[in-house]
Amino acid sequence: MSTSLSSTALPRNAALGGALAVVTALALSACGAAPDNASTAADGKSAATATSAADLGGMDKLVAAAKKEGTLHAMALPRDWANYGALIDGFQKKYGIKIEVENPDGSSQDEINAVTSRKGQDRAPDVLDLGSSFAISAAQQGLLAPYKVEAFADIPEGQKDTQARWYNDYGGYISIGCDAKRVKECPKTFADLLKPQYKGQVALNGNPTKSGSAFGGVYAAALASGGSFDDIQPGLDFFGKLKKNGNYTPVESTPATVEKGETPISIDWDYLNAGYAEEFKSKGVDWQVSVPSDGKFSQYYSQAINKDAPHPAAARLWQEYLYSTEGQNLWLKGFARPVLMPAMDKAGTLDKTAAAKLPEVSGTPAFPTEDQQNKAKTALGQGWAKAVSG
Repeated sequence: MSTSLSSTALPRNAALGGALAVVTALALSACGAAPDNASTAADGKSAATATSAADLGGMDKLVAAAKKEGTLHAMALPRDWANYGALIDGFQKKYGIKIEVENPDGSSQDEINAVTSRKGQDRAPDVLDLGSSFAISAAQQGLLAPYKVEAFADIPEGQKDTQARWYNDYGGYISIGCDAKRVKECPKTFADLLKPQYKGQVALNGNPTKSGSAFGGVYAAALASGGSFDDIQPGLDFFGKLKKNGNYTPVESTPATVEKGETPISIDWDYLNAGYAEEFKSKGVDWQVSVPSDGKFSQYYSQAINKDAPHPAAARLWQEYLYSTEGQNLWLKGFARPVLMPAMDKAGTLDKTAAAKLPEVSGTPAFPTEDQQNKAKTALGQGWAKAVSG
């Protein structure tokens, strides 16, 4: 039976984010100034300072203000990531608001860099999808706007910032994906990955100092190697061994590299690997997915609003959509576990068919605290390059 990532979570998401990318491109693109007139409701209330839909007079007023803006600017939202394509299409169809996604394969850190480097510009991202540690960091830097979606009370404690600057949305477990047609015997555990038969085949989805999924991969490796939420060093040592014995490849795993056979073994979130398995069936790729029993690590990604969003009403409406029954069930259809899954199950609004397709995991998930995530992120920043160099 699949286990939902639910009410036991601590302020999780230490480091999950998008997928990774180039910082210089952010500074060079789009220099236009942000619109001077922040969108307002009919009674003159500003969306830029609204901390709930009620502040603007209710959802209808929020929708009207967002439609007036007409655009939502986002980054690092790949269409094949946890069903983002369906969510983007659903929002655009429902509200007639165009979503512009820049650098879809970007990372959490890229999003934060864009917020700071483009402050006051109309191409600054309105909303952010961040790995937990990155969401915590962005809040600490004062970059996020407090906003409570209508479903805020149903988000479990420990899965949301007390000031509502970020809150968890969807999550999963670190898994091992494997092209069974290229790999004679697919690995099931982190210990398996050290075997000489996997030379040059083991990849991560990004750089763990920038990418939440890769960060989770190193954390899971630490748990599998005698480490803990307080000690990620064994995870760094593990990848150091993988690099030394030639098994680790620095090629960043994406659907394209998987299809080409460049990354036949990929350490990634289970919802991404499960999505690949579905996607690749028609292309003749037998992509198998397993959650390693020796490194069971789970986390959520967080949603947040840029405090200086150029389209503040659209940004808030996007959050409302993501946490609606429609939005949460779309995550589920993308094999991700939505944060409102327990509440929706209780209310009878959960898509049971989609829930039944989730990768099987046993046991109750545990999550690193904010302090543990910050400590792990620091250790990665100091030791990752050294671990995989040479």
